[in-house]
Amino acid sequence: MKNILVPVGSSKNAKSHLQFAVDFAKAFGAKLYVVQIYNVYTKAGTMIKVDHIIERESKTFLESHVSSIDTKDVEVITRTFKGKLVDTIEKVAEDLNIDLVILEPRTNSIKDEVYLGKTSGKIVKRTQIPALIVPEGYHYKPIVKILMATKSAVINKEGALKPLTAIKDQFKAIVNLLLVKTTSYEEGDFAVNDELDTIITNITEAESPTTFQAVLQHHQSNYPDMLCVVRRQRGFFSKLWEDDVILKRDFHSTETPVLVLSGLK
Repeated sequence: MKNILVPVGSSKNAKSHLQFAVDFAKAFGAKLYVVQIYNVYTKAGTMIKVDHIIERESKTFLESHVSSIDTKDVEVITRTFKGKLVDTIEKVAEDLNIDLVILEPRTNSIKDEVYLGKTSGKIVKRTQIPALIVPEGYHYKPIVKILMATKSAVINKEGALKPLTAIKDQFKAIVNLLLVKTTSYEEGDFAVNDELDTIITNITEAESPTTFQAVLQHHQSNYPDMLCVVRRQRGFFSKLWEDDVILKRDFHSTETPVLVLSGLK
């Protein structure tokens, strides 16, 4: 893992989140790109150009933000970009060869009941960039045990497991695989190939209406330091994919980092 992206908002958790990202990047010897994306909406007939003002203020904010934490000799690069959030994040990730994006759950949301706010929700659900959602106020610590949950172990996409493999190897972590038999189960879904088999320590099979419900049932018995799920249109978050906002009452793993892989197929 060489390049990590951290989109920055204005939440009260922004400083501790960036410190986690720095500590995480240091463990991998990775570069950390700290970015802010802005868009400008103008009324018809408006003559004032504000792009350069917003860009200047954004750069100043990022530099001040980074200077407020201990960068621990990690190479931290600040960038500002103008554009729509999802399209811009995808373009930035491609141009900078980003391996992982580290997200705050709520970013700009001030509602305590919200787990995943609109900004982070859009990035997680509408892009294919591997993402690590870090709980509010979470302090960096080595990852000892990972619970990976999926309804299909079939892997067709090259490199889909790279973030998980990198984290496992770096921390010498145990990876427990939870295979969930849902109503959409197809013969062969539980066939674990050699690539996945080499990183898995234990396999548990469960039957549940959704992967999400199975995780809720098995999460406490596993006590993982990280939960790993697969991004699918109708995957882990099931009905929760319908909205960009996810409420804490609908997602009970609010104290564990969640690694979201791009689709395996």
